[in-house]
Amino acid sequence: MNGAPSIVVEQLLKRFESFTAVNQVSFQVRSGEIFGLLGPNGSGKSTIIRMLCGLLTPSSGAATVVGFDVARQAEEVRKHIGYMSQKFSLYNDLTALENLQFFAGLYGVKGSALNERIAWALKMAGLAGSERSLTGELSGGWKQRLALGSAVLHRPQVLFLDEPTAGVDPLSRGQFWELIHQMAREGVTILVTTHYMDEAEYCNRLALINQGLIVAMGTPTKIKQLAINGAILLVECNPLGRALAVVKQAPGVIDASVFGAALHVAVDAARLPLPELPAFLASHEVRVDRIELISPSLEDAFVSLTGDRTFSDEAAE
Repeated sequence: MNGAPSIVVEQLLKRFESFTAVNQVSFQVRSGEIFGLLGPNGSGKSTIIRMLCGLLTPSSGAATVVGFDVARQAEEVRKHIGYMSQKFSLYNDLTALENLQFFAGLYGVKGSALNERIAWALKMAGLAGSERSLTGELSGGWKQRLALGSAVLHRPQVLFLDEPTAGVDPLSRGQFWELIHQMAREGVTILVTTHYMDEAEYCNRLALINQGLIVAMGTPTKIKQLAINGAILLVECNPLGRALAVVKQAPGVIDASVFGAALHVAVDAARLPLPELPAFLASHEVRVDRIELISPSLEDAFVSLTGDRTFSDEAAE
């Protein structure tokens, strides 16, 4: 990863009539960097990607991808990028090989490079030897890797991934991210949107987005350090709803959110209420099964920065 920016975004804004989807966002992404846009559904992540791919015209502001203006040189931008979305884009009634051949034709890959790149994509997707399998019969994880291979057949300098692992099992998501890191090591610049917090940890840097605004930017570690002014307690208790309502009244507690089947409770680091909290909750008819000090998560950081508990709700699903 070198210091040259492949993506430059300056005060980018997108309005749809009276609704502002993206509100004057600015950031840069260096060559070979994995940069994540992290936010709940509807926060503006996909709109940013579509503008950077030349698929939407910005209302104001400016952006360049590998030096080309996304508003004035959209065709040039598209020649140098790969794009993969959460919506599966391959043809289910074609074989894996036929899909790769089709997309190679769209990208103008021909001659001696054609067979080499198709063989590479099949190997990367783990489909070498199964290239004549119908795409519609492949599992979600195989389809995902095949779609990635199709998106990069033309060896793009920049790869845009718009929630590419939505609905895919955790094992397949992990394998997918191994491929992403391999591409970044080879110099490909990658901008990815996700609402999976575990995936966000794989990025070199993140921009946290809420209601079209960037609320924090930096490495995952830096964002967590900046956002949490205190300590986080994991509290497993029952009933959870009553616990959430009353724990905020406890001495030393700053805030609390539901995370899965437990609470994350932000507390004053100078006054950790570990001994007092179980008794306080018990006095309000809440049974505490476990309480311990934990490292803050990106969910904790997002809630702290925005007050938006959408991620907490998604984590509980």
